[in-house]
Amino acid sequence: MVEVYNFLAAWQLFPEKGTYEFGNRPKSGIYKIELSGTGKEIAVSMNWVSLEDQAFSSNYAVLMDGGEHAFENKEVADFASVKLVDSAHFETNFVKNKKLILQVIHDITPKGYLKVTQKRFNDDDSEIVNTEIYHKQLSVLPYSASVAGAVIKPNEEGIIKHQALSAMEEQTNMQLTQIRQQIELLAIQAKEIQKRKELSMLIYDAKLSFAPVIGKIYYLYEKEDGAYLVSMIGPKEWGRKTPYKSFISAIQLLADHTWKEV
Repeated sequence: MVEVYNFLAAWQLFPEKGTYEFGNRPKSGIYKIELSGTGKEIAVSMNWVSLEDQAFSSNYAVLMDGGEHAFENKEVADFASVKLVDSAHFETNFVKNKKLILQVIHDITPKGYLKVTQKRFNDDDSEIVNTEIYHKQLSVLPYSASVAGAVIKPNEEGIIKHQALSAMEEQTNMQLTQIRQQIELLAIQAKEIQKRKELSMLIYDAKLSFAPVIGKIYYLYEKEDGAYLVSMIGPKEWGRKTPYKSFISAIQLLADHTWKEV
């Protein structure tokens, strides 16, 4: 069905964007939505890692015809149904003892994120709500974050993979940080070189009546006519008044024949 195509992907959790009124707050995770069987069932699989580094998994599949169908895991629900509203919204409802106990609402946000709202209904008809935000990823990581309807069991293979994933993330993040720092340093250096170049162009276009010496400090002035002049005399050495319109800055000639402000 066309309505569900926008949802068919593996979605990676933004842990910091979620709000949780029941269950444990996840550390990381994946929420995967697929079509199963003849393409008439929507299949949801969830894998996530808790803040205590425990890996969990859960999955279910429900026909998308809007009707109630027997749910495989009777511990969770007797029946489940999927309601496709439009290409940006569908709901999954779980019923036990003829009462709605859990509603999972899926929305595609204007920014292209997946918003999963889980409403759990208590015996007194009050509700508690979890909200999770996911972004679509190109590759499928082994973890997700959700506490939807199916039974959740620790997964030993998932724990092993999570340990490897954590080590990989730590190493790659460290390498990326080093590269980022190098890029930032290069950007600072490039900015400094550009600044020296612009100053040097201005100075070489100014009046210079002597041969400057590398490493020596000189003084840049603006004259009344807007032209610039390089002098060996500093602004405090003129006496009461500098004979030029304004003092720009002290400057120094470097070995590469560029000038810098002092």
